[in-house]
Amino acid sequence: MSVDFVAIGEPMLEFNQLPVGADGARHYLEGYGGDTSNAAIAAARQGVRAAYLTAIGQDWPGDRFMALWQAEGVDVSAIRRDPARQTAVYFVTHDTNGHAFLPYRRDSAACFFGPDDVPEALIAGAKMLYASGISQGISPVADAAVRRAIAIARAAGVPVAYDTNYRAKLWAPGPAAAAMHAAIAECDIVLPSLDDAITLTGLTETDAIIDFYLRLGPKLVVLKRGAEGAVLATAERREVIPPFPCRPVDATGAGDAFCGSFLARLILGDTPAQAARYAGCAAALKCEGYGAVAPIPHAARVLEMLAG
Repeated sequence: MSVDFVAIGEPMLEFNQLPVGADGARHYLEGYGGDTSNAAIAAARQGVRAAYLTAIGQDWPGDRFMALWQAEGVDVSAIRRDPARQTAVYFVTHDTNGHAFLPYRRDSAACFFGPDDVPEALIAGAKMLYASGISQGISPVADAAVRRAIAIARAAGVPVAYDTNYRAKLWAPGPAAAAMHAAIAECDIVLPSLDDAITLTGLTETDAIIDFYLRLGPKLVVLKRGAEGAVLATAERREVIPPFPCRPVDATGAGDAFCGSFLARLILGDTPAQAARYAGCAAALKCEGYGAVAPIPHAARVLEMLAG
């Protein structure tokens, strides 16, 4: 059966720091992460048929992910189990500066999901392909797989969307910018965060950043600005999408929830502006709970909040 939304990248089992208890002990909540996996789940919870492309270990974290994706209705037909390598994990800590990540992903199974593992028919039959800078940055093999996936999508006329999601622990700004910008030039939609864009382009002004990405080739730019909302831009017009009010406790994965929800609503027929407002609400609701996946809202909850 064909799917609507196909994402490629690396899942990571998450251990998210909870508030320190009265005894001073630190406790961590087990959950799920990995930017494109988060986005695929967000898309599925908004009502589209999603699939994920990756490799995971033949280990208990991998078993956890298989159970998660199947419970969420995410197609796992292209997931490769690797008995020789482990599924990646990461820790999230919180302080007055926000949240910080401590990843353990070197030589994870996903790093060895290569071009020959990319399923041509699944991508060619989809309505959207989604990748990120992390999808490319975890290894040269993974980078080649992303480029192969994009080439398949373009040949089949499938729109491609891309989130920069720059991680300094993966690669330096120069190599990251070169690889990401080459990929973005082949994409239809790019969804960078403001912080990423400043690092990768050297620009600081919103309009200049948007102009830069439009010149690369995408027809639609969605510049995510966290608590300041987003800017939606085409060659013809620009529109500020205000933030949706919330009581945030954990912003982990908020951008992923935004991207998955935004692209799902485009697939379902929303205009870009409608989809961006919807996605802003979904991302805000995600921030009201701990973890990257558990608080991602389903469509009914988002629509209820938007209705006021």
